[in-house]
Amino acid sequence: MNFFRHRHTASPGLPVLAALIAIAGCSSADDSASVAVPSPDTKVTELCQNLDKALPRTVDGRRREDPEPRSVLTAGWGSPAIILRCGVERPPKMIDPKVAAGDDPRAAGGGVNGVDWLMEKQDDGTTRLTTASRLAYVQVTVPEGADASGVLVDLAASVKKAIPQGIAD
Repeated sequence: MNFFRHRHTASPGLPVLAALIAIAGCSSADDSASVAVPSPDTKVTELCQNLDKALPRTVDGRRREDPEPRSVLTAGWGSPAIILRCGVERPPKMIDPKVAAGDDPRAAGGGVNGVDWLMEKQDDGTTRLTTASRLAYVQVTVPEGADASGVLVDLAASVKKAIPQGIAD
C-alpha cells in the first residue's frame, strides 16, 4: 500500500490554491475611484449640495458611481471615472493672460450650453475642466480618450440649475 501516491496527485492543487488565495487577498474587490474632497466655505457647500441633487445619472453614457470617500462635494461616472469635484479653489490658469489671449496650448476657455469652462490638458492625458463665472468652482476630470465635449453637454443643465452665475471667491 502506497500512501504517498494519493498525496502526490493532490499536491499540485495546493500551490494553485495558495496562489489563488494570495491573489484574491491582494486584489481589490472595490474598483471605485478615490478622490480628494474639497473643503469650501458654508455658502459654497450649500451650492454644491444643490448640484449633487441635480446631477444626471449618466454622463457620456457612463453610469454614476461616486468615488471614495463619499461626499456631496464629489461625484463620478464609469471606469475609468469621470470625476466631478465641487467647491475647488480657482485654478491659477483662470487668471493667466496667456489663456485669455489664446496663447496657451495646454489651456483654453469656452462655453457649452450656457456654462463657461476652463479646459486644461494634464500631463497624464486627462482633461481638467473648471467652471468659470459661477459662484462655486466645479472641476471635472475627464479620462484620456473620453469625449470632454459630451461630458460638458451632459453636465451643463445641472450646473446652470444649481450654481448661479457670478464670481466665486
